[in-house]
Amino acid sequence: TPFSYVATTNVLLWEKCTPVFADIDTHTFCIDPDKIEALITERTQAILATHVYGYPCAVEKIETIAAKHKLKVIYDGAHAFGAKYKEKALLSYGDISTCSFHATKLFHTVEGGCIICHDEETYTKLFLYRSFGHTGDDYYSVGINGKNSEFHAAMGLAVLPSMEWLIKQRKDAATLYSDGLKGTDLIYPSSVNISEHKWNYAYWPVLFGSEDKLLQARSILLDNGFNTRRYFFPSLNTLPFLTGSQCCPVSEDISRRVLCLPMQHDLAPDNIKQVCAILNRI
Repeated sequence: TPFSYVATTNVLLWEKCTPVFADIDTHTFCIDPDKIEALITERTQAILATHVYGYPCAVEKIETIAAKHKLKVIYDGAHAFGAKYKEKALLSYGDISTCSFHATKLFHTVEGGCIICHDEETYTKLFLYRSFGHTGDDYYSVGINGKNSEFHAAMGLAVLPSMEWLIKQRKDAATLYSDGLKGTDLIYPSSVNISEHKWNYAYWPVLFGSEDKLLQARSILLDNGFNTRRYFFPSLNTLPFLTGSQCCPVSEDISRRVLCLPMQHDLAPDNIKQVCAILNRI
């Protein structure tokens, strides 16, 4: 996907892989499954997709394509903690899912993350890679120090019991935003199957009619003390250090027009109303 945080592409470049970008769906902002298959060649090894803002990718279609071409499926689930699809944790889909526990995330350990896999061989490899490649005095592979610390674990244990309450607080904030912005022409991403999706309200992204309008809104909001984020921008297929380029017009367009508004569990209702009032005026 070209619509994700830069790490999603950088990990491929770091491993000397060649990223091939499939454009995104105009509604979900996730990778468009109908644009994947035409890009598959004999060199293709995996499909790497991102559950954007906690909205699920078209997991069934992607699984079908992967099975047909004998490919692995890796999901960047940095936004997906607490989200469900068809009563299953969104992080349980794919051969591997990764999740960020950075301080900006819904569930966090200040810094860090996790990898979810489904077989013993992959688990053992990952375990060794994060711990210098050895267990005790037995050495098996190369590895780095990718272990979490006790401090980070303690923070995670402090946050975890509050997850249900945190999601409820964010849902209330989302309702205020939705009601307060009804009179605008802002567009929101949507789930591929809303009845089967339990969202985690991790972010509140809005799509403006133009980049100029976005920049105007961002400037005025900042002048009034409200920080926003162009998330994700730019479209990853346009990164300046990539060799060669692919055209992904949907991702390039959406990345220029999408803005994440303030969203956190303790965001005061009056603050949300102020943001909505500013956007309504614009």
